Amino acid sequence: MTKIDYSKLRSLTVRKLVNALTKDGFSLDRQSGSHQQYRHQDGRRVTVSFHHPGDTFRTKIMKSMIEKQAKWTEQDLKRLKILK
Repeated sequence: MTKIDYSKLRSLTVRKLVNALTKDGFSLDRQSGSHQQYRHQDGRRVTVSFHHPGDTFRTKIMKSMIEKQAKWTEQDLKRLKILK
């Protein structure tokens, strides 16, 4: 498994992440305040803190959403056009 270079993802906005989740088959399951929870048919869940669409994420939060929740690899990020 290839280690993801998060320095290339510093400009990942909420809007880009939500678009990538939708493109990958996730759909909005529920929302509680500023937290939106997206669910995939295979059971994966990703919680996105949504304040403003142009906001970016801290590396620790981004890593949790990408690796632990969405379980995306570097190849997935390239396929979804998040990484070049």
